[in-house]
Amino acid sequence: MKLFTFTGDSPAQALKYAQEACSKNALVISTKQISKKSRDKDAVYEVIVAAENSNILPPPTKKERETPKKEQEQERPISKKLLSDEVILDISNQAKILSEKRQQEELNSKKEEDIKSNSQKDHYMEDIQHDIHTLNEQISLLQTMLWKEMKPTRSNFIIPPEFAEIYKLAKQSGMDEEDLNQIMQSTITYMPAQMKDQPAKIKKYFQVLLKKMIKIKQEETFSKKNQKIVMFVGPTGVGKTTSLAKLAARFSFLEHKYKVGIITLDTYRIGALEQLFQYAKTMKLPIEDVLDSSDFKKALDTFSYCDLILIDTAGSSQFDQKRILKISKLIEKSEKQISVKLVLSASTKLEDLQQIYKKFSFLHIDSLIITKFDETNSFGNIFSLSFQTEKSLSYFSYGQEVPNDIMPASKEFLVECILNGYKRSEN
Repeated sequence: MKLFTFTGDSPAQALKYAQEACSKNALVISTKQISKKSRDKDAVYEVIVAAENSNILPPPTKKERETPKKEQEQERPISKKLLSDEVILDISNQAKILSEKRQQEELNSKKEEDIKSNSQKDHYMEDIQHDIHTLNEQISLLQTMLWKEMKPTRSNFIIPPEFAEIYKLAKQSGMDEEDLNQIMQSTITYMPAQMKDQPAKIKKYFQVLLKKMIKIKQEETFSKKNQKIVMFVGPTGVGKTTSLAKLAARFSFLEHKYKVGIITLDTYRIGALEQLFQYAKTMKLPIEDVLDSSDFKKALDTFSYCDLILIDTAGSSQFDQKRILKISKLIEKSEKQISVKLVLSASTKLEDLQQIYKKFSFLHIDSLIITKFDETNSFGNIFSLSFQTEKSLSYFSYGQEVPNDIMPASKEFLVECILNGYKRSEN
């Protein structure tokens, strides 16, 4: 192998010339600044690499660097691939191999020459430690320079190799690409430099950042003087009736002892009506079915003694605006303060969740209830919907069992699901 020297206006540029001339298999020996920037002269950085001497092209001259791009491509048909995460990782691995090889060679040489001299051995170890320290500083400097030159965009987002694992996990979770790029940019920008080469710390930092961006609505307390009326709305089949039954049990006898009344507007489906009446009978809770606005007012008055009133609605496609509009008019005519919770399935893709929210948003959604955690393994869509709409998450449902399989929404639980998937045993 032979040594080759390349210069450029920055370490990254000099390394790029070296890569183009010698291929990425060349070993980086050193990187240093040989002249500082002045008023009429750019700074000059030097990179020394070791490579086989076959097919080595000389570094570009100043004239070539100033030649237009198209002319350069004709004169120097060298790959124009920019520095990537593979190059950064390759530099680190090659430097490590070079360091170990140099230590072994010098150790063998010193043992043969100075085996009897303790003072020379000590001096030899100091030299090795100094060389290792210098090499580590050079690698750190080069990585820092490369990180600064990486400008992530939606269409071409470059991720340093140490961040590749966490980026892959988040992307596979179904998170919106723009949201993910924004979070990764914040992580790379604000994360302390000494932590950037440790994947475990990168993942922990990313988790903390995600938690700060998730909004959770804390479980409320109720009383006759502070009566709460909650209506459940959402598409067909997401589990509104089952979620209502679970929360009725939670508030009436499992976790609290509130007086709970149930109203159902879902008189279209006989099976759903009978199911909810059976739940109410089992839990010994009062229930009223409603056909129109006058019945709705009477039902609310009937449950004036209750601390909490839960209202079930018929499932509505986001495209059936007439049915959703009927719910809106019912709320307006009641003259009561009604908190509307939009129930959504975790297994629904982000584009559909966004469209569903848009169609139901005029009902003034208070918070989101997410169901069917046990039916998917991708949860980034939930994060992105909440983040984009700025709506809090109130409850997570993870099964069909009533009165169990529901929990207050948790930042820690959602982040764990996003990065590691849902695990039933953790509930």
